Amino acid sequence: MTARRLWASRRVPAGLVALAVLVVAGALLYDIAAVRAGRPAMAWRRTVAGELARRRLDDVWVLTGAAVAAFAGLWLIALAVTPGLRALLPLRTPGRPLRAAVDRSTAAWLVRDRTVAVAGVRAARVRVGRRRIRVRADAHFRELPRVRADVTAALARTVGVLGGVPRPAVRVRVRRAKRG
Repeated sequence: MTARRLWASRRVPAGLVALAVLVVAGALLYDIAAVRAGRPAMAWRRTVAGELARRRLDDVWVLTGAAVAAFAGLWLIALAVTPGLRALLPLRTPGRPLRAAVDRSTAAWLVRDRTVAVAGVRAARVRVGRRRIRVRADAHFRELPRVRADVTAALARTVGVLGGVPRPAVRVRVRRAKRG
């Protein structure tokens, strides 16, 4: 089974948009029904219609309102087409219909722990991205090429344990630790 990125449910933005659309549509529907029944339009609708009739299209308030509406629309479209939950790395679950993920900070902690466990590594800094794991290790007493080879081998096993999909590339930098 191929694992894909998890999608955020985004219940709060969807609920707020639905509530706003419900309120505005309900008020307009009530006002249109009242006008059709022979009553005058509501005061807010007369005010808005009068303001829109008096203002030109290049007015600052009209342009500001249009910019806010366009930004809100683009934001909602972006929320709809992006998966969200970018801090989670999807995991492979072979033969099982499960959706599993691990937090990037947890994966970084595990990679850092395995890196520091290599002989000759004093400290390590790890950044886990969606496609790449970057490791900067400070070597203490061994030769840098041997430390780099050991760290690379340890990280190959660790990335295999993580089971991320797609399998992230590992970039290792080893330098001599500063004396201090």
